[in-house]
Amino acid sequence: MKKPLIGVLATALIAGATALAGASPVQAAPTATVTFAGTVGLSNCSGSLVRMPGSAASDPALVLSNGHCLESGMPGPGEVVLNQPSSRTFTLLSATGGRLATLRATKVVYGAMTDTDVSIYQLNTSYSSIQSRYGIAPLTVAAGHPVQGTSIKVVSGYWKKIYSCSIDGFAYRLKEGDWTFKDSVRYTSGCDVIGGTSGSPVVDASSGQVVAVNNTINESGERCTLDNPCEVDQSGAVTVHQGIGYAQETYGIPACFAAGNRFDLTLPGCTLPRP
Repeated sequence: MKKPLIGVLATALIAGATALAGASPVQAAPTATVTFAGTVGLSNCSGSLVRMPGSAASDPALVLSNGHCLESGMPGPGEVVLNQPSSRTFTLLSATGGRLATLRATKVVYGAMTDTDVSIYQLNTSYSSIQSRYGIAPLTVAAGHPVQGTSIKVVSGYWKKIYSCSIDGFAYRLKEGDWTFKDSVRYTSGCDVIGGTSGSPVVDASSGQVVAVNNTINESGERCTLDNPCEVDQSGAVTVHQGIGYAQETYGIPACFAAGNRFDLTLPGCTLPRP
């Protein structure tokens, strides 16, 4: 988890979902075939165009990436970035990885590296506008906890590369340098992610939904250092898995969004760290 791209940190077409009552649903793709559609490239990281299960087509679109990919730098432990103005740009990709358009943010809705490693940007355009202009539907962020053994794809919009592996299990705590992440997804060996894959969506290969966001790998077998995360269990025992990558779960994010893609940390069920 070095600074983006220099370090090694880390769509699918989406399954349908029910929109909020009275709102037009975002168009869903008919299959879960995982491509680059729905992914974006950042200047030094990867990301994805995402919707919440209740998002409407007219809502301002969102982009998901890592907290350590923020243009303002990596948030410190306990630091939360909230509703910060941003004009960051993202390269929207076609299903085959070709450049379709440049999307622009209006703000960082949320960013943190405490318990998780996530950034969420709001764009200056809606899902319906993006789909009508470029034929790209957003990926849906799953609202359920990921399942061990699930086949997954880590889709890097920066490198235009798709990694295939499975969820090997979950780390009770994942420590890397000064940061600690909770309940992290551990990959099997197939997802040997590299710098620039940071922020890639981790897509359930069956449902096509986003279940996590890629963020790190143990490069050299060191213990709990930057670029060498270690696992800490409930008893405090430390385990190191050299060459194994990790991602941060995203199932808790939808509970923090109300109608109109309005972000609210005080909503019932929202457990993301607060400022």
